[in-house]
Amino acid sequence: MGKKGKRDKKGKGAEKTAAKMEKKVSRRAKKEEEDLEALIAEFQSLDAKKTQVIESSCPPPSPRLNGSLSAHPERDELILFGGEYFNGQKTYLYNDLYIYNIRKNSWSKLEIPNPPPRRCAHQAAVVPTAGGKLWIFGGEFASPNGEQFYHYKDLWVLHLATKTWEQIKASGGPSGRSGHRMVACKRQLIIFGGFHESARDYIYYNDVYAFNLDSFTWSKLAPAGIGPAPRSGCQMTASPEGSVIIYGGYSKQRIKKDVDKGTLHTDMFLLKAEGVGKEEEKWTWSRLNPSGVKPPPRSGFSVAVGPGNRSLLFGGVQDEEEEESLEGDFFNDIYFYDMGKHRWFPAQLKGPKSEKRKRRREKQAESEAAGDEEVEQRPPQGPLEIVKEVVAEDGTVMTIKQVISGPAGEKEKSESEEEEEEGGTLGQQVEPCPRSNAMVAVKHGVLYVYGGMFEVGDRQFTLSDLYSIDLHKMVEWKVLVEMDPKTQEWLEESESDEEDDDVEGAEGGEEEEESSEEESEDEGEEQHPAVEPGETPEEYLSRTEQYWIKVARSHMGPEAKEKKVVKVAHAMAKTFHGDSV
Repeated sequence: MGKKGKRDKKGKGAEKTAAKMEKKVSRRAKKEEEDLEALIAEFQSLDAKKTQVIESSCPPPSPRLNGSLSAHPERDELILFGGEYFNGQKTYLYNDLYIYNIRKNSWSKLEIPNPPPRRCAHQAAVVPTAGGKLWIFGGEFASPNGEQFYHYKDLWVLHLATKTWEQIKASGGPSGRSGHRMVACKRQLIIFGGFHESARDYIYYNDVYAFNLDSFTWSKLAPAGIGPAPRSGCQMTASPEGSVIIYGGYSKQRIKKDVDKGTLHTDMFLLKAEGVGKEEEKWTWSRLNPSGVKPPPRSGFSVAVGPGNRSLLFGGVQDEEEEESLEGDFFNDIYFYDMGKHRWFPAQLKGPKSEKRKRRREKQAESEAAGDEEVEQRPPQGPLEIVKEVVAEDGTVMTIKQVISGPAGEKEKSESEEEEEEGGTLGQQVEPCPRSNAMVAVKHGVLYVYGGMFEVGDRQFTLSDLYSIDLHKMVEWKVLVEMDPKTQEWLEESESDEEDDDVEGAEGGEEEEESSEEESEDEGEEQHPAVEPGETPEEYLSRTEQYWIKVARSHMGPEAKEKKVVKVAHAMAKTFHGDSV
């Protein structure tokens, strides 16, 4: 009895500590988020000027990571939304919407009035009703210098049939967060985990929320049993029976002042519902101990649901934390989890059968001509290191190394030797390079992988390539869009640039950035007071303050406090001045 009482007290103490930390983070983050609200409001005012749906053919989207890629439930299309890009100096956030036509291997950009604000690390889930609906929850917006964050707690739905965005306003939902996971399960959206970060503090979550797709109401679940520790970026999959599976993820904790320790989680849990559809729906956590070969620990992996009641995990990174540096080993492998058998296993590429048979016949002919003795003298094949080099537009050479372990058996050994002898390393040339934070989706049993990033030293490379592989056949990867070295831009840190170009820094990258800025300048000159030659930000604000207060008030509504309206107005004026100079 006494031990149970101690455990209860310990549990309540942990809950109080977590609650205090959440309040602390919330207080410190509030000021940062107020500062960023001005940027978000200005961007939304530009989006609000779009009054009609425009769909136009376009080149592949610019490089990005932490966006969402979803399969259209009725058409042979993939839907790409949001994401981020960092060029060494500035962080760019997106809220653009792209459609990939699978049959035509072509992209189109879909502009729809009143979209969600720019964001990354959100979650998207498709529900196949009324022509298909794409649900978006949460995510984050970052300042151009990447030091301030705004975490969203909004819920949006894209009606695919009518091509309209709608914000769903319902109380009682999760707090603002990013890195969470969301799945459609029966007639609910289930959200788990994530994190909230300010400049100095952070908190990770392990709470569970459900959004009812019939009543449009939120409920916070209180499952029985011991569930996962707080984390973000985990694998979350809904089973056909209506249960939810959680695997892995990442979290960090402060061990002393200015020193954080990261944890790569490798545990697995089942969240099971009893009495689905009834008023008293009960949820229970239980720990899973799957068989098979589990993936090596990693973060930043991408997840999808494949055919045959299997979920899959692609890529990711395993960071090696040193005292003064952080080195990462990136992956491009696939691991399957059989939800029925509770078993992990790595994907194995079979390779084209005709090519294998051809190489085997040639090998046998060579053996007969040269004699078995010469073949026996060949040393056993060990691990194979593949080195790829890509030259960026600025001359930087990206060297990507991948080590493939040696074969286990004699039969596999001879086949892999044949592939190595053939010299072309056919399968190796058409596989995606190792990466993390890629966007993935499965349609008709085919896995599609878009973008993501990898690091070489202190430099980050953000990708814009697109690959596919048939999960039924597992024969070979196909390159649908190759990585364009011209899109690789990297600028060394510059203190003088960080304070400028607030709008530019979050407006978008590459060609989109230039066109967006030109449009916003043209529109700005017509509707906002123009910046006079040589006018400083302070002089411009002094001259136009009342105008910007009216603009801020129109965005924030009559109930907003005057002090906050003035603050947003000043930030808007500064943003417009920086964009105009």
